Amino acid sequence: MVTNVTNLSRSGLYDWMVQRVSAIVLGAYFIFMMGYFITHPGLTYADWHALFSGTGMRIFSLMAIVALGAHAWVGMWTITTDYLTEQAIGNKAVVVRFSVQALCGFAMFAYVVWGIQILWGL
Repeated sequence: MVTNVTNLSRSGLYDWMVQRVSAIVLGAYFIFMMGYFITHPGLTYADWHALFSGTGMRIFSLMAIVALGAHAWVGMWTITTDYLTEQAIGNKAVVVRFSVQALCGFAMFAYVVWGIQILWGL
């Protein structure tokens, strides 16, 4: 049995909710961006800059970045706890699983911080 030391909440229901809500945010962001691209076929840098200069778009983009990080974390946590088990890889499963989860956590944190830095121009 896999222990829940590295999931977000110690609750499968909460993780399920995080993944569904983050999927809705990501889907809404994708649909908005596709609509923007379709309605602005001759997109220029000025149009792009005007779009991302607004506070509403920055907040929406920030929500999408955080949702992407949370969605990816829950997904990777689920994959590692399902497939990196003692039955699959032997008695070193805990070390391997924790190492992979730590690597994923650091990578997702770096991507979220990097995305925020790009978005807000820090």
